[in-house]
Amino acid sequence: MGVETFGEVSRTSQRRAKRSRVLLSARLRTDAGEFDARLRDLSRKGALVECQGDLSVGDEIIFTRGQTVVPARVAWIGGNRLGIEFLQMIDESEVLVHISKPPAKPRERFRRPRIMGEDFTEEERKLAKIWARSVGIAAPGD
Repeated sequence: MGVETFGEVSRTSQRRAKRSRVLLSARLRTDAGEFDARLRDLSRKGALVECQGDLSVGDEIIFTRGQTVVPARVAWIGGNRLGIEFLQMIDESEVLVHISKPPAKPRERFRRPRIMGEDFTEEERKLAKIWARSVGIAAPGD
């Protein structure tokens, strides 16, 4: 999956935060234990994660994704999704370091086929002349 970046207005600050939509695995460590989580959305200040852990708003947690380990607080909960606020800003590119846009496919070069090429058989030359006349162009040798 690629990364989609968009701006979102924060409910509390009215500042725009660069957010990246992703689908990555992560871990949440709490006093009650560790939980597997799915990282859905990430910014420098926080994240949207899905997990089955028994968490409450205000719980202090440790968010882990790859080499990024950062303390956070549960800001809101809605079903199995929760918003977490990092206690220190992160460099989201460290979390997304292995994700890149797929390489651009090389453009195919389309070339017009040669008409009456040297490698045409006599039958192919006749067919090419008939076709050329039917579309109103002159074939070489006419």
